[in-house]
Amino acid sequence: MIKYSVLDLATVVQGDQPSDTFKKSADLAREVEQLGYTRFWLAEHHNVANVASSATAVLIGHIAGVTNRIRVGSGGIMLPNHAPLIVAEQFGTLSSLYPGRIDLGVGRAPGTDLLTMLAIRGENFRVEPDFPGDIRRLQLFFSAENSTSPVRAIPGEGLDLPIWVLGSSPESALLAAEMGLPYAFASHFAPRHLKTAIPLYRQHFKPSAQLREPYALACVNVIAADSDAEAHRLFTSLQQLFLGIVSGNYKPLQPPLDDMNEVWSNSEKLSAQQMLTYSFVGSPKTLQSSLSSFLQEAGVNEIMATSPIFAHDARLNSYRLFAETIQAINRSVKGSKI
Repeated sequence: MIKYSVLDLATVVQGDQPSDTFKKSADLAREVEQLGYTRFWLAEHHNVANVASSATAVLIGHIAGVTNRIRVGSGGIMLPNHAPLIVAEQFGTLSSLYPGRIDLGVGRAPGTDLLTMLAIRGENFRVEPDFPGDIRRLQLFFSAENSTSPVRAIPGEGLDLPIWVLGSSPESALLAAEMGLPYAFASHFAPRHLKTAIPLYRQHFKPSAQLREPYALACVNVIAADSDAEAHRLFTSLQQLFLGIVSGNYKPLQPPLDDMNEVWSNSEKLSAQQMLTYSFVGSPKTLQSSLSSFLQEAGVNEIMATSPIFAHDARLNSYRLFAETIQAINRSVKGSKI
């Protein structure tokens, strides 16, 4: 049975302030918890006009505080920006406040531009990041065996806090496999290596104290509505967001358009469409067909949806329809095995 989850970028829509975004994220988290979603993850980005999740650990605590059961975590924390001890203390605090509900997903990318990287890292800007080493240091700080060390993570030490490797390349897949950690693939914006990375991860996986068998998650874009036409109209907000990425002109999430061809060139369209390869847009009937095929091909245990939709009510409805679609897929799979 496929689990289904949420990636929330805390996307700021045109006309809103970050405070409005946080209220909508909390509302969404409460809604998807009732719909049976497994996780609600937030991602670290900096200096982006349409993303308000820069203080990721703070926002995770807020979302965990307004929900009761759903797992809340990072998709992800960008380790080059942080000392492992600080990450261990922050997530140790979160896990102590919300036992059994916190995930720590970590990535090797900066989540920002070069100037902002310099502002974040200061004198460490020129130091070559050691992503595998940082993960091992995190594991050490979380271990009970570190209790005799002169440097300890308190809180954090001795906690059973899942660490996930996030990535979009064969290298990240092999690292997750070698370390015996769950793997989350960022196919919602970097689709190129999905069909290579997941099989590599499964083939080379080594059981660990955290995980006995490989566990893979893929994040995709989902824009669901009651009709295909309405879903494709809502999708133009996400297309405009990716137009901003390829053109370097970042804006808050824009209202839907009747015709995207009025605002992007052919080259911008091609670049954005490539990044949006794994976008599932349509009515529940359309989504069930396309998502069933994707899940068979991708070979993942869990699918995570990100749904940047301008109107909050339409976004809530999209997540309701997505949940119903995955539930229908699971019922059909279960029925075929009886």
